[in-house]
Amino acid sequence: MRLTNKVAVLTGACGGIGLAIVKKLVSEGAKVLAADMSAEGLSAIEQEYGDSVATLSVNVTDYDQVAGMIDHACEHFGRVDIVINNAGIGNAKMLLDHDPVADFEGVTAVNQKGVYYGILAAGKKFKQQGTAGVILNTSSVYATMAAEMTFTYNVSKAAVDMMTKAAALELAPLNVRVCAVAPGRVDTPMLRQYEALGLWDHIRKEQMRATFTQPEEIANVVAFLVSDEANCINGCTVDASDGFNSFKYPLLNA
Repeated sequence: MRLTNKVAVLTGACGGIGLAIVKKLVSEGAKVLAADMSAEGLSAIEQEYGDSVATLSVNVTDYDQVAGMIDHACEHFGRVDIVINNAGIGNAKMLLDHDPVADFEGVTAVNQKGVYYGILAAGKKFKQQGTAGVILNTSSVYATMAAEMTFTYNVSKAAVDMMTKAAALELAPLNVRVCAVAPGRVDTPMLRQYEALGLWDHIRKEQMRATFTQPEEIANVVAFLVSDEANCINGCTVDASDGFNSFKYPLLNA
């Protein structure tokens, strides 16, 4: 098992990708602190994984809570080796229909500030421990391309990509790696909002093999990236989108 004796902290643990990551990390031998704001979801995780997983209710838009989360993992498991900043939200709305508070500030607080807080708190903890570590951020294919109805989401994920690069450079002397994963069309509850808009079949075809990625497939990539096998991957975002960004939707299939 690739992650035996490793301790991982994961935000957004109760979402589609988050749950898959918890399962994968445990299967690879890690101890996991699963953080989320869903009491029901966290309770279900506790019941399923027992002593392999501890849970904590955390609002990632509050730095003190994020730092406290990492401290809690150390108190519970003795140390921290991996921090995965996975919490994220998004809504589908055209730019000129935005309410600045509801449609920009809220998404930015979770997707951008939440990752920043996670990087900062993790970096400080690794320095305090005097140990190597890995920070993994969940980005998106939308970090590098524009799309209708996702203005704030795109901007926030672009920030995640740059925070990943900048943090990797500054934390390299501490032997801390920072990287990101960019999922494409993953079949999760958050993506299901497009089903109500009548776009479900369309967005499925935006990936090269015209099928949705499953959360478990993203979890497999995450487990590799935080393992020692990925030691040479640093300061970059790894595309996990089945070619989403590599081709234009074929006109012959429109």
